[in-house]
Amino acid sequence: MTSSLQDVGLAVKRLQWRHHREANTRLAALGLSLAQWDVLRHLHDQPEASLHTLALLTFQTDQSMGSLATRMIDRGLLRRLSGPGRAVRHEITDAGADLREKGSGILDDVLEETVGQLSDRERATLEKLLRKATPDAY
Repeated sequence: MTSSLQDVGLAVKRLQWRHHREANTRLAALGLSLAQWDVLRHLHDQPEASLHTLALLTFQTDQSMGSLATRMIDRGLLRRLSGPGRAVRHEITDAGADLREKGSGILDDVLEETVGQLSDRERATLEKLLRKATPDAY
């Protein structure tokens, strides 16, 4: 059976949509959205990331990332730091670190229900193919 480009694109979108919907639903128990958890994850992995870099990593505009960061500061999840020049840097607070860790388990559960059903070899192949299809994203 031959899959059209549109069929493959739709299958990728359906998987992404399921992950997004389930993650948002389950993270709500922590008072987090997927976008907020994603900021915490990326900032944990790249503590020197600028607001612009965080926007790119979390698929947001600079403006929406700035608004999200402000809301996360107001909730005590992030704190603003002075950066070089006009760059704005942020760091995760203890409360933010705790929610990042709890949210990580939730995301693992969501992913286990989909790509976790694949064998190690199948997951490696899927990742290799997705990276090949999006070389500029890595």
